[in-house]
Amino acid sequence: MPGRHYKTTHETGENNVEVLGLDVHNPVFFIAAVLVISFISLTLVFPDSASAILFASRDWVLATFDWLFVSAVNIIFLFALFVMLSPLGRLRIGGRDAKPEFSTISWLAMLFSAGIGIGLMFWGAAEPLAYYTGWFGTPLGVEAETPAAHDLALSSTMFHWGLNAWSVYAILGLALAYFTFSKGLPLTVRSAFYPLLGDRIWGWPGHLIDLLAVIATLFGLATSLGLGAQQISSGLGYIFGIEAGIGLQVAIIAFITAIAIGSVVRGLDGGVKVLSNINMAMAGMFLLFVFAVGPTLLILTGFWDNTLNYIRDFIPLSNWIGRDDTEWFHGWTIFYWAWWISWSPFVGMFIARISKGRTVRQFLFSVIFVPLIVTVVWFTTFGEVALLQAETGVGELANGIDEVSLVLFHMLENLPLTSISSLFAVVLVLIFFVTSSDSGSLVVDSITAGGKLNAPVPQRIFWASIEGLIAIVLLYGGGAQALQALQAGTIAVGLPFTIVLMVCCFSLWKGLSADSRALRVLERDEAASVKA
Repeated sequence: MPGRHYKTTHETGENNVEVLGLDVHNPVFFIAAVLVISFISLTLVFPDSASAILFASRDWVLATFDWLFVSAVNIIFLFALFVMLSPLGRLRIGGRDAKPEFSTISWLAMLFSAGIGIGLMFWGAAEPLAYYTGWFGTPLGVEAETPAAHDLALSSTMFHWGLNAWSVYAILGLALAYFTFSKGLPLTVRSAFYPLLGDRIWGWPGHLIDLLAVIATLFGLATSLGLGAQQISSGLGYIFGIEAGIGLQVAIIAFITAIAIGSVVRGLDGGVKVLSNINMAMAGMFLLFVFAVGPTLLILTGFWDNTLNYIRDFIPLSNWIGRDDTEWFHGWTIFYWAWWISWSPFVGMFIARISKGRTVRQFLFSVIFVPLIVTVVWFTTFGEVALLQAETGVGELANGIDEVSLVLFHMLENLPLTSISSLFAVVLVLIFFVTSSDSGSLVVDSITAGGKLNAPVPQRIFWASIEGLIAIVLLYGGGAQALQALQAGTIAVGLPFTIVLMVCCFSLWKGLSADSRALRVLERDEAASVKA
């Protein structure tokens, strides 16, 4: 029967142990904590060796498994479309009578701000400009600083932040939401594999899946927190003339982590929901400001033109065979796919936690296509302004990219109210920073608590602190190549979880198909009883 819980003798948190006021899963919490603390300690003691290992791991993964990242993301996208358009889309998360716990606006705000908040601010102007100028290669080998480069710069940016990215989040999020609220399993990644593994999810196969999810989540979050710290420090240096070095970045991460801990202690409704609504409102105001004071007509026409270019370039950019833009392909597309994959346990679990009562079709459409609309609007607005300044020789952007974290502020320099808008941008990145950190802490805490949703507060504090420390050591270990170190860590941990996601698709299809068949039988019986 659809929505009926799986029959199992196991229960949420059955392997947990209580120690020092904590309620943690044995062995997932302890193995994850030891691995992460060991990484932090060794990186601090041997930063050069750690950096060399990170870069070597990245290079090996890129040279050997670039095809796996691209083909996996393509398959996940096509699978998501199939599920959404098929009869499976009629199923409701939580059962036929389940009702949503959050309004649609709050729901969309939370899933979106958790999904790509900091990235929008960091890359909104910088990524299109990087592709246009050939800062780290150009998409499809197009000649830099040409009209063709302009079009591809924007379509490639949207490709990285559009349908493919959100399909990765949507599939894992749907699997977790459905098997938690419809089938009565704990909200942890192992639950998505029950149709394949059965009760073995409670043993070592499940432990390994959750452990991979924790490591992937922590490194994916650390990448975003590191980018946020770089942009905040650059913004403060730009506005107040202070040195924006590693010391300031570490101080920023420590400060934001402390704020995030306060939000985590308040929980989902008291902290994360409020912050999500605030930063989405501020992001909307910032977007409208740039739209109004920038080249408004150019931006308006760009919405349509860039959408068409995105559709046109979608298949060539999705192909990994015979590429002659290897530097760009590895440095950007593979990094992004690894980043989304490493973020998928975090974003997927967070979206799952707030999505009870939505139909499968509504869930997939909202998680995949609504962010695409925002992506097109955001990157067209900021990208067109940045590219126009570069093309017409206005300001610092006419010289290309010197420091990528300063691109947004150099763009704002040539718009009205520069000081106010720059400070507003710093505050907005800061709030996105806090939202990502506290959302991630709640998710990692749930996994390492065996799926319990209300673990003791000290556990939330522990994981929020660990996230900040990983970001700090990646920046410290990377030194002058801090951005590349962040990317290297993400790519390395994203590889094993790519395989996990592929298997998850099959498990989800198997579980949904069984419930869809049961729903058809139930509806047929109900119709027959009415006629009788």
